[in-house]
Amino acid sequence: MGGIGGARSYREEAVVLRTHKLGEADRIITLLTRHGGRVRAVAKGVRRTSSRFGARLEPFSHVDVQLHRGRALDTVTQVEVISPYGQAIGADYGLYTAGHALLETAERFTEMEGESATQQYLLLLGALRALSRRDHPAGLVLDAFLLRSLAVAGYAATFTDCARCGAPGPHRAFAVAAGGAVCPSCRPPGCAAPAPETLQLLAALLTGEWEAAEASDDRARREGSGLVAAYLQWHLERGIRSLKHVERV
Repeated sequence: MGGIGGARSYREEAVVLRTHKLGEADRIITLLTRHGGRVRAVAKGVRRTSSRFGARLEPFSHVDVQLHRGRALDTVTQVEVISPYGQAIGADYGLYTAGHALLETAERFTEMEGESATQQYLLLLGALRALSRRDHPAGLVLDAFLLRSLAVAGYAATFTDCARCGAPGPHRAFAVAAGGAVCPSCRPPGCAAPAPETLQLLAALLTGEWEAAEASDDRARREGSGLVAAYLQWHLERGIRSLKHVERV
């Protein structure tokens, strides 16, 4: 976490993940910070129309924030917007639903307070930037983020070589519990048998090969999204609620 020499006040770069009301005029803001992981802080008076920075502390905002350490919750004392990603994302339903799935996933992967989560932070920031600029289709940006977040958390899936024995692929079967593609010898009963194009798409999303990913067809994208959601739910033990609202092709 930021700050020098144990000072009570510190400054951080952060993305606003979530807000909820506290009392009549305050909000509790959940932030994913660049250096200090996930932080919850009170923003006092932000629900008043006279608030100096209420609109700056909305979900999707990339902010430079000054905080004061507290016993239970820190307090926001100053905030400046670096990038108002929420303006573009909130204006389009498809971007908005994908964006909320990004925020919820980032929060779930950084559930321990103060946990170092710089890689997750950078992944989220890049995904929000791509969504707001419409660099790639929203569904592909989301699935790429989910796959990479899983990899950063230690749950990288394999889409070519066998996840169990390492036999060179590509292989046709995909076993969520095994960690991805599996060879005929390691294939458990009842596992999925996605189209080769689907596994090629997911491999491209994981490695950032956007030209190959955008050349995929709707069937591969739908099937790939289903595999990603199942793989994510397996490792998180409960699903990401926002995913059910995401617009898919």
